[in-house]
Amino acid sequence: MDKLEEIANLLTMHQKTLAVVESCTGGLLSNLITEMPGCSSFYQGGVIAYSNIVKIEVVGVPHECLRNHGSVSERTALAMADGVREALSADIGIAITGIAGPGGGTEEKPIGLVHMAITDLDNQDVKKFNFKGSRSEIKRLAVDDAIGLCLKFLEEFYQ
Repeated sequence: MDKLEEIANLLTMHQKTLAVVESCTGGLLSNLITEMPGCSSFYQGGVIAYSNIVKIEVVGVPHECLRNHGSVSERTALAMADGVREALSADIGIAITGIAGPGGGTEEKPIGLVHMAITDLDNQDVKKFNFKGSRSEIKRLAVDDAIGLCLKFLEEFYQ
């Protein structure tokens, strides 16, 4: 059984729902989830929040968070995960935000920097990654690690 199937089984077993907000991965995680037959039993939906306007107006990230920490930060990832969970009435929210390149990187926030977070009402986990590779490789690596983060979170809090 692959990790997504394990996630689906845990969510279904515990009658929990999932929502996703993606920036740098452009919907790749949501696409993989929706390839699974039966995902409608646990998957509420996803938001591709590429611009800060969408992060603020759709997902509910506080403007101050973006101004003080930037769109690629631990705090913004947490706010995105909480926001999508609330916006889509899900039990669990996952967020991915980063710089996939080839442009947009800085010395402080280089290409390949990705923050991801997962939250429910009582728990949260956030991770920072520095991926190497092409734009498509960075996106794929980010999604793979988001799946791993989700599975770890579910095994820790829903076993």
